[in-house]
Amino acid sequence: MTPARTTNGNDRGYIIPVGGAEEKTLDLTILKQFTELCGGEQARIAVIPTASSRADTGPHYEALFSELGAERVWNHSFETRSECRSPEALADLESATGIFLSGGNQLRLSTTLGGTPVAEAIRRLSASGVHVAGTSAGAAFLPEHMIAFGDEGPTPRADMVTLAPGLGLTNHVVVDQHFRQRDRLGRLITALAYNPFAIGVGLDEDTAAFIGPDDVLRVTGSGAITIVDPTEVEYSSMDSARRHDLVSVVGLRVHILTDGASYDIGRRIPTYARAPSASEPTSEEEPRP
Repeated sequence: MTPARTTNGNDRGYIIPVGGAEEKTLDLTILKQFTELCGGEQARIAVIPTASSRADTGPHYEALFSELGAERVWNHSFETRSECRSPEALADLESATGIFLSGGNQLRLSTTLGGTPVAEAIRRLSASGVHVAGTSAGAAFLPEHMIAFGDEGPTPRADMVTLAPGLGLTNHVVVDQHFRQRDRLGRLITALAYNPFAIGVGLDEDTAAFIGPDDVLRVTGSGAITIVDPTEVEYSSMDSARRHDLVSVVGLRVHILTDGASYDIGRRIPTYARAPSASEPTSEEEPRP
């Protein structure tokens, strides 16, 4: 699945995977930036809490975005595939400037939304300039290849991860969330060993990757993003590994990026945030979106 094509000279919208457990009670940095990106007081945000089993997830984000000043917020849970054909819900999506997918179980997203008019609309709207964010399970679902589930641990193993089709907004990255908190380096490397084409993006909690239409990823949040670049991989034992076998991968490049840093996905070039001086306590190398 390739991303939908942009039309009429439009830039695609930002794609914003969030590592989960984003701050919802204090400074709300990530949610604030998303709201501002979507238009601030003119923002119209569609919340999709399909991944969550909690009835209060959608209303909670609806209240948060309203408190942050969005002009209008919709909450559509899409609990069944038939609901994904609702003309009213599709009309709300068409008028949105931002779409937000909650956390929970990413397989609920792929099995409920996949191949429906809602998924098709989100792909088309993203290509036309609408910004799409997802936290935790919602983050994993955004790319073409989705990590459905897997084991924890630092060392890749042949059966460590199960992949499933994602939403397909980008085919340049594979996303894993709650990264450092749940020790998920091994399963992200395993996913890349199957097909070392995409860049691995490991998101710590309360940390987001704002991926712009220029394919530059900018880091926002209190944690870090681990970039795993397989471009220069010289050898992988994945082709001969049996179930449960450890996998050898030679030539990976790994970058740890914190708030204010960036990564050019197309050119595979990181830019670190400039260390603050005493006179410039909040100076940054790259502007935030």
